This record gives sequence, C-alpha cells and structure tokens, in this order.
Amino acid sequence: MIEVVPSSWDGHGAQLRLRPPRALTRRQFVMLFGALSGAMWIVAMLGWWGGNAFAPAFALLHSAIVATALRTLWRSGERGEEIRVGPDAVEVVTSGAGVVFRAHPYWVRLCIERGSEGISLASSGRRVRVGDFLGPAERRELADTLQDLLAAASGRNR
Repeated sequence: MIEVVPSSWDGHGAQLRLRPPRALTRRQFVMLFGALSGAMWIVAMLGWWGGNAFAPAFALLHSAIVATALRTLWRSGERGEEIRVGPDAVEVVTSGAGVVFRAHPYWVRLCIERGSEGISLASSGRRVRVGDFLGPAERRELADTLQDLLAAASGRNR
C-alpha cells in the first residue's frame, strides 16, 4: 500500500509511506485462529472419545504451531518504509533500522530492474532497495511517483 502525504518541509516535497498489503484485520486474524483451532479441537475430542489418548496432546501442540505461524505472519505485515523527498534531501526510513539512506535529490538516481522489477535509489555509491514487499502494479506506481517527485525536487522538470 502506498500512501502519499505532503511533507512537513515548508510544504515542499512529499512523503511516501509504504506498507505491505493486508487481507485481514487483527480481529479477523483472531477469528481465523479460533475457527482453525476450534475445528481441530473438535476432531481431537472425537478421536479421544474413539480411543486415541494422544489426540488432545497433538491438538495442543498443533494449536501452538498455528498460533506461532499466524503471529509471525501478522508481525511481518507491520514492517514499512517511508521515503521523504524534499528540496534538500531524500531519505529512506525503515521501521526496523531508522534512516538507511540520505542524499541530495539532485544526485539521487532511480534504478528500476526489469527482470525482478526491483526499485532502488542510488547516490554516491550507496544504493537502497525500496518497496520489495509491494506487488508488481504497486511497484510500477511507486516508480512513477518517485520519478515525478525526484524530478520536481531536483529541478529537472523545468
């Protein structure tokens, strides 16, 4: 998901917030876990009733594995990036590492890799990939938006 926000740098420039797409809300994730574990526990209790003494133990283990997998999946969706394009600087800020790239907009190059459709910003020998978690259509939109913002910030669109 790409969200364009006007920058706080004297009203010039913009800020792009990138987040991975999510199909479910937190409540829906909890309901999904409840449905999966509920169905599993019903089957486990039927197995226990039929004579399988280990069915509840395996159901408990399976519940823990499903809960861990869903929690890991949810946490991976919390990552994000911010790309700030202003008249004095281009910054890339990630949710985990803070500012990972900073350069003057005149010297920043937008690099688009056609084979893997990767997008990166480069300046002075440093390069940072952006939007890796976006889908192909969103990456094309990001490339177009970044190209316009960089041209406007560096004065190349005049």
